[in-house]
Amino acid sequence: MSARRPIVVTEVDPVRRAQGRDSLRDLCKQESSIVMMKSDWTKIIVHFLLLAVAAYGCAAQANDSVPDSRMERGHAIAEEAAARDTGFGDFSAEVEMILNNKQGTESRRQLSINVLEVAGDGDKSLVIFDRPRDIDGTALLTFSHKMKNDDQWIFLPALKRVKRISSTNRSGPFVGSEFAYEDMVWPEVEKYDCRWLRDETLDGVPAHVVERIPNYKNSGYSRQLVWYDTAELRIIRIEFFDRKGDPLKVLTINGYQLYNDNYWRADKMLMSNIQSGKSTRLLWKDYQFNSGVSDNEFQLGTLRRIR
Repeated sequence: MSARRPIVVTEVDPVRRAQGRDSLRDLCKQESSIVMMKSDWTKIIVHFLLLAVAAYGCAAQANDSVPDSRMERGHAIAEEAAARDTGFGDFSAEVEMILNNKQGTESRRQLSINVLEVAGDGDKSLVIFDRPRDIDGTALLTFSHKMKNDDQWIFLPALKRVKRISSTNRSGPFVGSEFAYEDMVWPEVEKYDCRWLRDETLDGVPAHVVERIPNYKNSGYSRQLVWYDTAELRIIRIEFFDRKGDPLKVLTINGYQLYNDNYWRADKMLMSNIQSGKSTRLLWKDYQFNSGVSDNEFQLGTLRRIR
């Protein structure tokens, strides 16, 4: 068994001990500084992230509010335009319908129209064709409604019967023209989602451009763009888009005249079909207001008694 080596304790020089303590203290300070720098950068990064999130939230809120304000303005324009045309009671007019096909061949028809204002609901209208002979006596009776589906009936003299126009057929052409049955109904504001798009000048006339989207079933249009002149909120142009969203027709309206110091009515309407190349022009004349027509003249029985 070997003898144990004696443990020798060596005393450290005091100067070297002090230097060691200083080096350790400096090292700790450096580590602490590095930790503080990392912490500061973390705070800066978090700060910028919070700012970015806040900015995104504000932008999102702003973007959400823009459509709301555009919707409100679009509805306000449409509602004011409708309000300016209330109170007429009834009116009648004579109309010439001119149809042109793609080759330019023209055919003409004569018709009369009577309109009765209904308080709290849509208007009633009765269209009666006088010429030519093959369409003489054809009549369309329309009850427009603010909330529910519109009602339409057509009387065909050749068949001697009244046919109801179903809601699924309202996108069809009215007596072969470029006007659909749907176009023969006054567009009640309640049946559209309206959105103001912009203000611009159309053919020298300052106008509001409003998009309206039908919120009723079986419309032949996915949307419409409507130009209202800013002076009187008269409709001067409508662009129609089919169910696929493609441009379908353009209606231009001009020749407005003021009647009874209150009500604007147009002399000319042109419906041009972009897809087919056909067009239909309506020439209005002899407007008469408050002629005293009664509700009895807008009944189904009236259709059979026209001729």
